[in-house]
Amino acid sequence: MSGSPATVDGRALRVALLGCGTVGSEVARLLTEQADEFAARAGAPVELAGIAVRRPDKHPELPAHLLTADAAALVESDVDVVVELVGGIEPTLEWLLSALRRGKSVVTANKALLAEHTAELAEAADASGADLYFEASVAGAIPLLRPLRESLAGDRITRVMGIVNGTTNFILSAMDSTGAGYAETLDEASRLGYAEADPTADVDGYDAASKAAILASLAFHTRVTASDVHREGIAGVTASDIGAAKLLGRTVKLLAICERVTSEDGTESVSARVHPVMIPRSHQLAGVGGAFNAVYVEADAAGELMFYGQGAGGSPTASAVLGDLVAVARNRVVGGRGPRESAHAGLRVRPMGQTPTRYHISLDVADRAGVLAQVAQVFAAHDVSIATVRQRDKHSTASLVIVTHLAQDAALQATVDEIGKLDVVREVVSVMRVEGED
Repeated sequence: MSGSPATVDGRALRVALLGCGTVGSEVARLLTEQADEFAARAGAPVELAGIAVRRPDKHPELPAHLLTADAAALVESDVDVVVELVGGIEPTLEWLLSALRRGKSVVTANKALLAEHTAELAEAADASGADLYFEASVAGAIPLLRPLRESLAGDRITRVMGIVNGTTNFILSAMDSTGAGYAETLDEASRLGYAEADPTADVDGYDAASKAAILASLAFHTRVTASDVHREGIAGVTASDIGAAKLLGRTVKLLAICERVTSEDGTESVSARVHPVMIPRSHQLAGVGGAFNAVYVEADAAGELMFYGQGAGGSPTASAVLGDLVAVARNRVVGGRGPRESAHAGLRVRPMGQTPTRYHISLDVADRAGVLAQVAQVFAAHDVSIATVRQRDKHSTASLVIVTHLAQDAALQATVDEIGKLDVVREVVSVMRVEGED
C-alpha cells in the first residue's frame, strides 16, 4: 500500500473511551501523542471521539470538547469502537451490550464483567458482526489471552497455572524474604501503593478468581464463570506457614489453577480454583517476586510454556488495550472479524471437593508411642495415601509434618477434620495444598 492509510468507510476510526483513570488517561495520552504511528500500524487513522468520565470538571488535563458525563449517549453516538475502562458490572454491561448490538466493536479490561457475562457479550458481538477483545483483563501487558485463543487454538491445553494478582504476590514474596507476618506486610504493601485502600478483592482472591474464569473458558472451550471458581485468599497464611515451606525447600504463592481433569471412566471435566499453595523453589513460578505476574501453560503438542511480565499498572495495561484497538482497526480496514467465542467443548465444571489435590499438614501431637499409627489410620480410613512424614520432638509434644499423595479434596479435608478430633493431636497447626511436584 502506498500513499496515506486507508480509512474506515472513507473516514478515521472513531473511538469512545469510557473511564479515564490510571489506565484510561494513559490510553488517551498515547492515542493523541502517537496518532501517526497508530494510523500506520492499524492501516487507518484512529481518532479519539469522546471520553466519558463521572465528573468532567475534574479532568483539566483533557480537551474539554471530548469530555462527557453521559457514557450511554457517547456509546450511541457515531463511533466505531468503545474502549471500556470503567470496571464494575452495572451500568457497564448495558453500555457494552448497547455498543455491540449497534455493531460497534468493544475493547475492555473489565475482568469482573467478563467473568460473569462473557456469554451475553459474545452473543451480542456474533449477532452484529462486531469484535470483542479483552487482552488487558488478565495479566496486564503480558500477551496471554491472544496466545490461548489464537496461537494455541490447534492444540489441546491441559493446564493453566499462574500468579495473576500482583498485590498478593508482593505480600507473599515479602513475607518469604523478611519473615514478617501477614498483617504487617499488608500494611507495608498499602504504604508502598501495591495494595488498594480496600484490598479485599485482591487478598481474598476475588480478582484472581475472575481471571481464572476467563483463562479456563479460553483454554478449555467451556463457559466458566467466577462463581464456578473455588476461591481462598491469603489472610490465613502465617509466618509459620512460610517458615515451614522454607524448611521443605518450598515457597508459598497464591495461584490460579485451571485444569482439564479426566475421570477413571474417561470423562473429562474442568477444574478452576484459586488458593495459596506450597510449590518447590525449583519451580518456574517460585522465582516470580514482587508485583509481577506469570502464567504457566501445559499443552499436548506445545509442551510447557511460560508467560511473564508486568501484570498491572497504567502503562502495561494500556499497552494491552491499545494492542486490541489496533487489531480491531485492522479488522475494520480489511472487512474481517476477530476470533469468536469458543465454547464448543461445554465440559462440566468439577466441584472443588472432587478435584484431586495434595496437602501439606502440620500437627502438634503428644510425644508418646502409637501416635503416628493413630494418625495414619485416619488417612487410611479416608483412602488418602501419605507421601512423606517428618517428626520432631520438643519437650512433651512432637511435631508431625505430613505430605499426601493426590486425593480428592473432600477426602483430604475430611481427613484433616477427623485428625483434629484425636486425643493425641493437640493442634492442627497448618494445612496447605501442594503443587508443582510429581
